[in-house]
Amino acid sequence: MPKAKKKSAETIDVLEILRDQHTDVDDLIAKLESGKGDREAIFTELADKLAAHATVEEQIFYPGVMNKQTAELLHESVEEHLAVKRILADMLALDLDEDEDVFNAKLAVLKDTVSHHAHEEEEGELFPILEDILDEDDRAGLGNDVLAMFEELLEGEPRQQVPEETTAAAPLPAL
Repeated sequence: MPKAKKKSAETIDVLEILRDQHTDVDDLIAKLESGKGDREAIFTELADKLAAHATVEEQIFYPGVMNKQTAELLHESVEEHLAVKRILADMLALDLDEDEDVFNAKLAVLKDTVSHHAHEEEEGELFPILEDILDEDDRAGLGNDVLAMFEELLEGEPRQQVPEETTAAAPLPAL
C-alpha cells in the first residue's frame, strides 16, 4: 500500500465521513421501501440522520470549503437541502399507519432528491474539486469537526428542528 494511502486511512477525511453518511441514508431508505422491520423506528432514524447531516454540512462543511470554485455548487446544495427538509417535514407530519400511500409517495421523491444531491452533485461534482484543492490535514480537520457535531446532534432529536427550517435555504458565507 502506498504511504499516502495508508496515512490517509488513519485520518478522519471529511469526504469519507460524508460518503459513509450518504450510504447510511441510502440503506435506511431501502429498509423503508422493503416494508420490513419497524418502519416508524427506521423512519425516525432516517429523519434524525438526514437532519443532522444537513446541519453539519450547512454549519461546518460548506462554510469550510466555500471558495470561487465551489460557490455555485454550495448554493445549489443548500437549495437542495431545503427541498429535502420540506419533504421530510411533510413526512414527519404523517401517520404511517393511516397515510401509508402518501408516505410511500413522499419517500420515493425523497429518495430521488437525496440521491441526486448526495451522489450526483456532492460525490460526482463537489468532492472531486475538493480532493484537488484540500490537503489531507484540511480534510481531516473538517472531518473531526463534522463528526463531533453529527454525533452530538444525534444525541438529541434533530428531526424536530426540520419543520422550522423549511422557509428558506441555509445562509452561506460570502466570498
